[in-house]
Amino acid sequence: MHGMTELSRAPLPAPSAPTLDLVAQHDEAAWRDGLRDGVPTLFGIGAWGLVVGVAMVKTGLTVTQALAMTLLVFAGSAQLASLPLILAHAPVWVIFATALVVNLRFVIFSALLAPHFAHLPWRSRFLLGYVTGDMTVALFMQRYPSEQPARGKLSYLKGLLYPNWAAWQIGSIAGIFLGTAVPAEWGLGFAGTLAILCITVPLVAGWAALCGVVVAGGVAVAAFDLPYKLGLLTAVVLGMCSAMAVEELTAKWRRRGRDGDQHV
Repeated sequence: MHGMTELSRAPLPAPSAPTLDLVAQHDEAAWRDGLRDGVPTLFGIGAWGLVVGVAMVKTGLTVTQALAMTLLVFAGSAQLASLPLILAHAPVWVIFATALVVNLRFVIFSALLAPHFAHLPWRSRFLLGYVTGDMTVALFMQRYPSEQPARGKLSYLKGLLYPNWAAWQIGSIAGIFLGTAVPAEWGLGFAGTLAILCITVPLVAGWAALCGVVVAGGVAVAAFDLPYKLGLLTAVVLGMCSAMAVEELTAKWRRRGRDGDQHV
């Protein structure tokens, strides 16, 4: 479902053999560049897949059904949007229509990629459409904004797409089997907690952020019983203040260090 739209149905102009060879020829350096540029996104993709895998099982899908959905659909937002409808026994056409609307952005992605790969066989374009993702399109268009044929385009895109697909499937399948081990009473709240952790952990960069997270977490636990959920508000405010204080102290120490070096 991921981008199997205009990319797989793009009109084929009269193919040019040199152009086709130029686009389709494997370029090891470009493939490595794509892999290198895509690596920073793989943790987030895998973590998001983990959340969706848990959500599928906690919604009531069997392991077989969840595995089939993650392998065939490969679209986290559409999967999550369809799960409540499946739980509510909505008509199949409503579920498919919802997934289609959620994934309409891939029509735009396909339109962006089609001019670059219109000369490829339809099977190749169909496969590229299936494994295409949001970040991979953004990274590819940043490197190749021009539609002119260029050596390494396809290799670079494959270096982005296939590791991205593998990271999603590994995370999603792990989430499916993890979800079967989680007590049923935890429900979708467990998946929501995982989602927050997956968003938060990559953002913890530096001592200031780490201090803010530790303080906010400690205050949230200590102030859990405050009325109106004020414990969460208190935790956020104190966490932000502590992170800002650590950042300011760190900046002062750095300035003092530079001044000391200059005097020496």
